[in-house]
Amino acid sequence: MIAAQVMGNDATITVAAASGNFQLNVMLPLIAYNLLQSVELLGIGSRNLADNALAGFTVNHDRLEDALARNPILVTALNAVIGYERGAAIAKKAYAEGRPILDVAAEMTQLSVQELRRLLDPKMLTEGGIPSAGPRD
Repeated sequence: MIAAQVMGNDATITVAAASGNFQLNVMLPLIAYNLLQSVELLGIGSRNLADNALAGFTVNHDRLEDALARNPILVTALNAVIGYERGAAIAKKAYAEGRPILDVAAEMTQLSVQELRRLLDPKMLTEGGIPSAGPRD
């Protein structure tokens, strides 16, 4: 409900802002009212979310690590090194067998486990760039 109201306020603010002439806008009070209402609603909603839904929330790191290791999207990091076709084959096999990408890639490529760990490191992948391990094997 908060999101719907804030979106409505945004539409109202947009129309009101477009109704001004030069530096004069007779709808400035309407803009201010809707903007302040949106800020207040978002503050209330954020506090309620934090207190009633997020407080006491714990992250299951083991489950996250397992899901990440099996995520087929990781194999795209290998495409620059082993090519798309081999990468797709690794992703398909890992998905079909419910196994981690690293394990299947170690079996299906000549890359060492250490090199695969480097290439498939999720933190490094979020930093951008294309990792390289030299020529394709």
